[in-house]
Amino acid sequence: MTHNSSHGDSASPNRLNSHLSSIASSARKSGRKGIIISACVLLAIVAIIIVAVTTASRKPIADEKLPTVIVQPIVAEDVNIYGEYVGRIRAQQFVEVRARVEGYLEKMLFKEGSYINKGQTLFVIDPTIYRARLNKASAQLNKARAIAIKAKRDLDRIRPLYEANAASQLDLDNAVAAFEGANADVEVCEADLTQAQLTVGYTNVKSPISGYISQRSADIGTLVGPSAQSLLATVVKSDTVRVDFSMTALDYLRSKSRNVTLGSNDSEKDWQPYVTITLADGEVYPYKGKVDFADPQIDPKKGTFSVRAEMPNPDQILLPGEFTKVKLLMDVRDSAVVVPSKALTIDKGAAFIFVVRPDSVVEKRFIETGPEIGNNIIVERGLAAGENIVVEGFHKLRHGAKVAPETTQTNDAEKTTANEK
Repeated sequence: MTHNSSHGDSASPNRLNSHLSSIASSARKSGRKGIIISACVLLAIVAIIIVAVTTASRKPIADEKLPTVIVQPIVAEDVNIYGEYVGRIRAQQFVEVRARVEGYLEKMLFKEGSYINKGQTLFVIDPTIYRARLNKASAQLNKARAIAIKAKRDLDRIRPLYEANAASQLDLDNAVAAFEGANADVEVCEADLTQAQLTVGYTNVKSPISGYISQRSADIGTLVGPSAQSLLATVVKSDTVRVDFSMTALDYLRSKSRNVTLGSNDSEKDWQPYVTITLADGEVYPYKGKVDFADPQIDPKKGTFSVRAEMPNPDQILLPGEFTKVKLLMDVRDSAVVVPSKALTIDKGAAFIFVVRPDSVVEKRFIETGPEIGNNIIVERGLAAGENIVVEGFHKLRHGAKVAPETTQTNDAEKTTANEK
């Protein structure tokens, strides 16, 4: 029987009804046994038709797509641990040049801002009155010496007479007293002369150290001295400078936990705490400084203690009084596990990270973190070198999920290695 394609769907039920009618007719003819067999065949045919229709109408399901994540292999490396502080530059020696005697300033014998040598004359104070006092002291000394000579001669004459009973005991005692008194006057006059000579010398103001001198603090003709304007200039020795900065009590405890004693050398370590500083223009100063002092007590008001480092300054780049950024090497970790900070998640005070196993299954791993190094952080416990961690795409991950990992060897943050030791 011929049917158009448009009537295909309606023809199928007609064929089914026709077939069922044939089966029923056969069953009536075959009896009860035939009915049972015909019913089973009918049920089988219906089941086949239902399965075929269901399968034909079902749309194919697309394969489930695995989430793509960026993973990074963990590599153990030597790492330097630094602390950053605000420091202040201080001259190794800073000496104020002051007038030790009073008088009018007559001369200035230096160029302001220049380098001067130790013992170089800087200023001259009017010495007239002090030279007069020096001459007076010298004359008094000569007079005292003459009196002492006469007293000795008198004693030398009296002593033999006393021994010959030609002079009394009183005469001898008076001669001895006069002689000793004359000698004492000589010593007093010698001291006065020495003092007068020193005072005259103080009229020539000299530099106590070698270094760079500031501008003068008093003009020529000014009355200077201890009771007047005493400060004349300052001399700074800055070929070596000191860098002062403060550390917290927590920093102290952390350094002790790493067996680092600031301000002392440890012969058992192959490295020592040193500082580098950053200049105002952002450049790192080429020389390193050695920590030579740490205050043994903490300031109760600030909760900090003072630390000092000495740093060479041959080109006079560092100026005393300026503030600078100080970077202190506090520890060197050998074969440390370092991961990007962005790969960590902090939840209720605990840090965890996603690790991708060799079968591409994600594992949520809780870890113990250590010091931060730039954009990286040291992992004390929980990870090992060679494992792959998820650095991107972990926000919607769950423990036990399967992923499609893509490996990257690039670390976004700079890693500070121990090659700088």
